[in-house]
Amino acid sequence: MATAATQKTFDIPKKYKAMVYDKPGTISTKLEELATPEPGTGDVLVRLTHSGVCHSDMGVMENTWRILPYPTQPGQIGGHEGVGIVQKLGPGAEGKVKVGDRVGIKWIASVCGACLACLEGRDGNCFNQKISGYYYPGTFQQYALAPANYVTPIPDALSSEDAAPLLCAGVTVYSALRKSDAQSGQWVVIAGAGGGLGHLACQIGSRGMAMRIIGIDHGSKESLVKDCGAEVFIDITKFDDTTIAKEIKRVTGGLGASAVIVVTASNRAYAQALSFLRFGGTLVCVGMPEGDSQPIANAFPAAMVSKELKIKGSSVGSQREALEILDMAARGVVKTHLKTVKMQTLTEVFKEMSEGKLQGRIVLDLS
Repeated sequence: MATAATQKTFDIPKKYKAMVYDKPGTISTKLEELATPEPGTGDVLVRLTHSGVCHSDMGVMENTWRILPYPTQPGQIGGHEGVGIVQKLGPGAEGKVKVGDRVGIKWIASVCGACLACLEGRDGNCFNQKISGYYYPGTFQQYALAPANYVTPIPDALSSEDAAPLLCAGVTVYSALRKSDAQSGQWVVIAGAGGGLGHLACQIGSRGMAMRIIGIDHGSKESLVKDCGAEVFIDITKFDDTTIAKEIKRVTGGLGASAVIVVTASNRAYAQALSFLRFGGTLVCVGMPEGDSQPIANAFPAAMVSKELKIKGSSVGSQREALEILDMAARGVVKTHLKTVKMQTLTEVFKEMSEGKLQGRIVLDLS
């Protein structure tokens, strides 16, 4: 007679390590020891092994995102690209995931699933969302709670360090490319192509969606951008606002690009972007400049009307898009260019990020 499978169990420590923002408003993190939480109704306890480090984390830590309603408080655990193993189920979590499953925790830690935004598949607009690393514990820690119905399963063929950056950077640019309305064979400009989001956008656009990619970034990132599938690279330091638009037009046969995805947090990049577009083109806004908000310069109504241009915002992506980009990576279409470092080096990582020295993505080893 068949017997029921034995439930996996893990030895869970009473204390664990986490990196916290000890002086919000500055680049400063601190290693602390915390009590391991118990999963509540519908939650799971995840032992995190890896977490990506995103530019958004720095904005939250430094309190430079004016769009956020409240300043970040001391003791906040940041991070929102976490991968780990489910260690324990809370009441009501049975049937959604199993102990031992490898799962991911994203920027949107949870959604209600019932509001109009959720019903339309717009997870990033959920009226009742919780955000990892902002007034909700993030993924720069060894143990985290997460809702069983919103963790993201990680494919077996994908390593945890490769999966982590896809949970924000990957799904965000994949969603933005989909929203751009650009078709296979059309030109798409990626502004900030050598960064954590940008190098993934180049790969997804060129190899996963058959778009022709123009990457814009500092000249030091040319090799990375071209390796990621960009057909053309433009060194931002060699052009002014007028000549860079002329170069885009020259490369695209005089018309301009069908879409521009701005993933860099630069007001200047937004000011340039509309001049890159052909008729009917779309500017997709992803990167959020820090400091006081500024309108997009050069968004003149006459030009918008005469060329029938569009401006769209794109905030992360849905659970479905997260599953799709992870599958794409598992099939070898996309691979994050990353460097793995110990969690204790987080402050140094943020300093390098602030100075614009990073290429690709940094992933923390949380062991």
